[in-house]
Amino acid sequence: MVLFMSSILRQKKVSFFKGFLCSLGIICSWGTVVPANAAETITIQLGLFEQKIDVDDLENFAKNGKLPKDLEVFSSFLTPQVKEVLNQRLQLNPEFADKFIDGLARTSQGQRLISSLGGIIPGSTSQSLKDTLNLTARRFNGLTVLGFIRSYPGENITVDATKAIGLSLELNANNLQSQAFAALLERELPKNDIISLPRNINPGRTGNEQVQLTSFTFQDRQRNRTIPVDIYSTTGTTQKPLIVISHGFGANRRHLQYLAQHLASYGFTVAALEHPGSNAVAVNRVTNSSSDLSKLISAKEFIDRPQDVTFLLNELSKLNLQPGQLQNKLNTDNVTVVGHSLGGYTALALAGGKLDLDSLRKFCKNSPLFGEAPGDWLQCAAVELKDSDIGTPLQDKRIKGAIVLNPLVGNLFGRKGLENINTPVLMLASSDDALTPALKHQFAPFTELRGNKYLITAIGGTHLSVSDPTYQTANITNIVKERRGTETNNLRELVSGVSVAFIKQQTDEAKTYQPFLTPLYAKSLSTTQLPLRLVSELPGNLKKWAEFAAN
Repeated sequence: MVLFMSSILRQKKVSFFKGFLCSLGIICSWGTVVPANAAETITIQLGLFEQKIDVDDLENFAKNGKLPKDLEVFSSFLTPQVKEVLNQRLQLNPEFADKFIDGLARTSQGQRLISSLGGIIPGSTSQSLKDTLNLTARRFNGLTVLGFIRSYPGENITVDATKAIGLSLELNANNLQSQAFAALLERELPKNDIISLPRNINPGRTGNEQVQLTSFTFQDRQRNRTIPVDIYSTTGTTQKPLIVISHGFGANRRHLQYLAQHLASYGFTVAALEHPGSNAVAVNRVTNSSSDLSKLISAKEFIDRPQDVTFLLNELSKLNLQPGQLQNKLNTDNVTVVGHSLGGYTALALAGGKLDLDSLRKFCKNSPLFGEAPGDWLQCAAVELKDSDIGTPLQDKRIKGAIVLNPLVGNLFGRKGLENINTPVLMLASSDDALTPALKHQFAPFTELRGNKYLITAIGGTHLSVSDPTYQTANITNIVKERRGTETNNLRELVSGVSVAFIKQQTDEAKTYQPFLTPLYAKSLSTTQLPLRLVSELPGNLKKWAEFAAN
């Protein structure tokens, strides 16, 4: 995912005008109601250059693409791509509009947005900007650039385009909405706990078993795929559930090494495989030889990834019967799949999620991707699949549970595809995930799951907060800000502990570990710097918000 975003940014040229639009949220469209005392003109400042334009002219350009004389000076900036940006919007149900702005204003990035807008719009105040955002959201059923302008008090709004450029790449509408949602989730969970945690066990700490690592390479000759795998096991024999770890896009099988070792220390055998069509080697090869984004991942990879796991389980079932250190340690009839990002999609597909190509094609055709997160760009690679490609179900009946960390979901399963999952699911969402924004990729999909389910929310966490601290990610600090290392130790401890408790539900120790699948356990590891929450259902009003976002 990181390499994918790096390639995107190398190919995108940011103009000051597009930066101005993006700085107001990449949430562009207009409503039919024009508030009284609305701004009628915009004064754009770019260094010594200054130009006043009519909002009506900008609206007309957004509608028909034609430039009036007053806008011809911007002809090099007002391109068809910018017209598409102008026609984007972040739709909000009026019932949630005030809550969205209130939640956003409580997040660090929301506060930074309002502060930055204050610099972009000279003479504004934090309160006037917040009031304008509230008014826009309510009157236009969402946040829009032109709606914001039409809601701003006074006849003219002045914009410092130089400052707008610097802010443009930091903002993502889906990301901001996810942060607002998570801020409200932090506040609205019940305060009273009716259980207590056992004092004699702590699944977040390393278990008692000694872990050994063995590496294999399997050849799938039928699909021409080479599948490397690291197997973490212990010295004793076991028929505990087998865990398979699927890495994210542009990563490798060591991305969650700490989690693999932790689970193995509790006696589970863990197999971390590598997907040859979307690992770091494959993505590096493409980015070094081509500038074509469409070649970063093939559509067939969305089919091949789940099939990689099924192939691996078939091979491991044979290995389980062979004399050696892994004999009787590979329980391929009871498997939990752990997946991060694109690996989360892989796990959900294996657990029974059904691809919805019609829904995906509609989204990718009708949604300009300039303001979307990289995860939305990535999912659209799957539109090239043919209906016949998904004729064979991707589900593997041996999968008894799925742990999906910052999963890439979006529109891949449509509105109904996740309802087919009957196995338990543990999901992680991070409020500041700019790559797979939580509301669209985790919170909304979580409401669609019908079986036993749990949701961890890291308020302030990012896409890679859960990754192994020693895992090296190229150029990450130059793309989006990630919280990793020691500042996210408590999150990794929580994910490790909850994962143990979640998998233990498939064993005779289920009751002992059940208390660690409760809000109390998450709160015990929560800090003011990184609040952590664990729920099995979203509060009623937030569930409605997430369901609305899914539509």
